[in-house]
Amino acid sequence: MKENIKAFLEGVGIKPTVNRILVTEELMKSECPLSLTELETRLETLEKSSVFRVLSLLESHDAVHAVEDGRGVAKYEICHESGECSPSHYHAHFYCERCRRTFCLDTISVTEPQLPDGFAARSVNYMIKGRCPDCIHKN
Repeated sequence: MKENIKAFLEGVGIKPTVNRILVTEELMKSECPLSLTELETRLETLEKSSVFRVLSLLESHDAVHAVEDGRGVAKYEICHESGECSPSHYHAHFYCERCRRTFCLDTISVTEPQLPDGFAARSVNYMIKGRCPDCIHKN
């Protein structure tokens, strides 16, 4: 898997350092978007500032998407479009108000908004809020 991560990073123009590989690997393994704090917890060997720098770099190269989770917290997920992200590649997310997890809803695509002349969308955030199946069954 490390070779795939190195190839992914190089493909978007990022030199594959140890920290970059660790953060990217954790994002690739995750089934849902992760916040800076969640990544810091999972990557105990890295300081929060190191994780933040890697996320900022990945985002600047369109290697990750940042989505606001419903509480004002950014969560990050790998962009599988090889550095060619556009709003048409995004999908909806679901934020559970009980357990505070964020889920990708890959089957619900987000269409690129028709903006007035002179405007250019860089990202689209479509967040649905409610309760996930696990939390509904806990009641």
